[in-house]
Amino acid sequence: MDDDVHTFNGLRPRLQKIAYRMLGGVAEAEDIVQEVWLRWHAAARESIDNAEAWLVAVTTRMSIDHLRAAKIQREHYTGIWLPEPQMTDSPATPEEVVERADDVSVAFLMLLERLTPEARAAFLLREVFDADYGDVAQAIGKSEAACRQLVSRARAQLRDERPRYEVPPETHLRLLRMFAQALERGDFHAIDALLAEDATLIGDGGGKVQSFPKPMLGGRRIAQLFYASCLRYRSELSVKLVVLNGQWALLRFIEGKLESAQSFETDGERILRVLVQRNPDKLARIAAACANG
Repeated sequence: MDDDVHTFNGLRPRLQKIAYRMLGGVAEAEDIVQEVWLRWHAAARESIDNAEAWLVAVTTRMSIDHLRAAKIQREHYTGIWLPEPQMTDSPATPEEVVERADDVSVAFLMLLERLTPEARAAFLLREVFDADYGDVAQAIGKSEAACRQLVSRARAQLRDERPRYEVPPETHLRLLRMFAQALERGDFHAIDALLAEDATLIGDGGGKVQSFPKPMLGGRRIAQLFYASCLRYRSELSVKLVVLNGQWALLRFIEGKLESAQSFETDGERILRVLVQRNPDKLARIAAACANG
């Protein structure tokens, strides 16, 4: 029994990462992994040749089933659905920032929503977790040939939508720091200057708080939105630089309470897109971490 617990706990982080990337929600991923543990606990060990392959397969299949149901729910979601951001430690090196950001950024998780559950699973296992096609086939219950086709189509489907620029982490951080300082000063011209003319803002309020039913287009309009908050809340508004999903991002506080988590895409000189998570349910873990920190 101790060996079984040790085996599962050693693989738990990998299972959590798979489930989170499949579902885009921390609590949902944790529920999946807990259910996998119960199945592992009840399984007949003599019938399991490879514990990791078995656990990954069960996690993947359960995530696929959960995602099918979630996609139906998301069709009726109020406003735009964005993934739940996850607060992470600041990576030690720029290379680690890039490595994490490539496969877990909020923008990437949102992009994965375009794929069917099976294609998402095959793509993630192969492209992010470096599984061979035999393991992918076992995990999703399809032939290797079918999995190769799924991954190939997913690559093609996502290719044109991936971020256009590869920006060094230190450049991204410097730009966000300038933006944060402009917000804290309430400097409209500085805010406007840091946003691309064709910038986009996407917000998720989940029907719990006010947000936009469709993306806001135009850097000037977005600058005016940020500036309006500066005027309204003045000294009661503050921002904090943190690492969310492997990338530098901003948390915005109003009267000391976490109001939003904001992820950014940039070209190194201007902000191209802002993804604003305002749904209180999806901010609860980050708010608790900030309160305890």
